[in-house]
Amino acid sequence: MISRIDLRGDALPEGAALRALLPRAEFDVEAALEKVRPICEDVHHRGNEALIEYAQKFDGVTLERVRVPAEALQKALDQLDPAVRDALEESIRRTRIVHAAQRRTTHTTQVVPGGTVTEKWVPVERVGLYAPGGRSVYPSSVVMNVVPAQEAGVGSVALASPPQAEFDGLPHPTILAACALLGVDEVYAAGGAQAVAMFAYGTEGPDGCAPANMVTGPGNIWVAAAKRYFTGKIGIDAEAGPTEIAILADSTADPVHVAADLISQAEHDPMAAAVLVTDSEDLAAAVEKELAPQIAATKHVEDRIKPALAGRQSAIVLVNDLEDGLTVVNAYGAEHLEIQTADAAALADRVVNAGAVFVGPWSPVSLGDYCAGSNHVLPTGGCACHSSGLSVQSFLRGIHIVDYTRDALAEVTHHVVTLAEAEDLPAHGAALKARFGWKVPGK
Repeated sequence: MISRIDLRGDALPEGAALRALLPRAEFDVEAALEKVRPICEDVHHRGNEALIEYAQKFDGVTLERVRVPAEALQKALDQLDPAVRDALEESIRRTRIVHAAQRRTTHTTQVVPGGTVTEKWVPVERVGLYAPGGRSVYPSSVVMNVVPAQEAGVGSVALASPPQAEFDGLPHPTILAACALLGVDEVYAAGGAQAVAMFAYGTEGPDGCAPANMVTGPGNIWVAAAKRYFTGKIGIDAEAGPTEIAILADSTADPVHVAADLISQAEHDPMAAAVLVTDSEDLAAAVEKELAPQIAATKHVEDRIKPALAGRQSAIVLVNDLEDGLTVVNAYGAEHLEIQTADAAALADRVVNAGAVFVGPWSPVSLGDYCAGSNHVLPTGGCACHSSGLSVQSFLRGIHIVDYTRDALAEVTHHVVTLAEAEDLPAHGAALKARFGWKVPGK
């Protein structure tokens, strides 16, 4: 059901050579880009008319309007299962605690007497958030996108989620209820690349969507391709690929826990990656044995879990020891990394490439998906080596404010002039000379 990769024996290769040995899903955004290009430009030129046609073509629904009426949001909240409402409210509460602590404050540094540089943090003015609605419904993704944007102070927040034939062309009611709980009243029934194009270009009319400065949120390959298409026009969080879990475990790990956590990630999608890295062949065998009965007792077996675990993106990786294991997981750069070892906290402290790290047997990824307080919108495809998960900082821009007195500028002018002339940019130096009566070109 799940393959093995044996890296024991010889010394591990380094860098790209090691990464090439590790499992990873194929995710060709560049190929998808050519298919989303005409969709995005169609939305640019025809706006809501194009969005309505794509809802019919891709989602099988006939829309009269793309914007979700306010009464539909309130109705969804009124009809929400009380237990689900309680769980969402607790998720929101915990996520706010963590993200409120991420707020940045203005800071002024005195460089020299009379010379200061102040860094102030300004929120993006308007963001478009995307909540997937394909194989599963993700109100948790609404929470994970909206809360950091709100805590950053973003003034205008809009959300899009695919229309659902089952719900008269509206997004899933739990998505709408989550929006209502969070105070988001601008919601659109739009999915895929066309939703990203709507935010990037804006649409006109009474139910039109104003252009956004930034688009965030997970989605399928078409969403990722549209984000790439608009990079440079709008800000994006990441080109999210298939979800991933890696587990670094030793002989102390419980195979029941490990198998359950691998399955929990595999149920997202047939391209989801589930990787166990261990120095214990006994644990590997026990996990393999444990997978079958747990899979038999759950849902989504044939269409998601089995193909995900059997795919090239999933494997049990055997290593000589935990030092090699740490090297492997740092090379892999998982979206979610669990450490289930005897000294999990110490190993977790040495992880440098991961979207989020879950320490010990009582911090599973599922906790982070919903109620840890952390964010579950995380870098995939090895991008954790250079990118972070969604946070308050994702929605902030740092602006430097330079304030020098005459004396402070005079004291450094000769250095500026020297560097400007070294770069053959004499007018840069002349801009300072002119302030002090120095001879400048043309005078």
